[in-house]
Amino acid sequence: MTRIMTSEHSIESAWHGTTILSVRKNGLVVVAGDGQVTMGQTVMKANARKVRRLGEGGKVIAGFAGATADAFTLFERLEGKLEKHQGQLTRACVELAKDWRTDRYLRRLEAMMAVADAEVSLVLTGTGDVLEPEQGIIGSGGVYALAAARALIDIDGLEAEAIARKAMAIAADICVYTNTNLTVESIGESIASTASHS
Repeated sequence: MTRIMTSEHSIESAWHGTTILSVRKNGLVVVAGDGQVTMGQTVMKANARKVRRLGEGGKVIAGFAGATADAFTLFERLEGKLEKHQGQLTRACVELAKDWRTDRYLRRLEAMMAVADAEVSLVLTGTGDVLEPEQGIIGSGGVYALAAARALIDIDGLEAEAIARKAMAIAADICVYTNTNLTVESIGESIASTASHS
């Protein structure tokens, strides 16, 4: 991953309670999230919506892993940054990461965000990290979906949404914290699909 901004300290991933996956391939970016919310070993909700569109015209997709209330606070903050910076996702994310790391209230928020627009995919963490994946794949939460997506990404004819859905299904079969109630959002149009219709 390309690190755009980083804090002095690294964190060990603790987001095992949800799965968010973003896949970028052939001009299309997809963000998928499962619906399961757990408290310890108990399933509290099976159809939570962890992926949503942000910004003017819904040109940004964001998904979260971590505490739900904290994530919604961060969604609102990111929307404010997008508005302030005319929809420039990278700049908005860097500004949010600065606030997240330094603000006394925001520092307590426990979440990780995967965000994407037509141009860039990024991961944001509470330690001030803004990371861009080299392969166009982001996995927050369980690593099973991330590993599956990496294995599927180079298969010809398999597009971004199909990769995301297959990878999430694999994760749901393995991980007790992941289910098959998916929310999937996409931006762009597949270059392969466009070529086949021309």
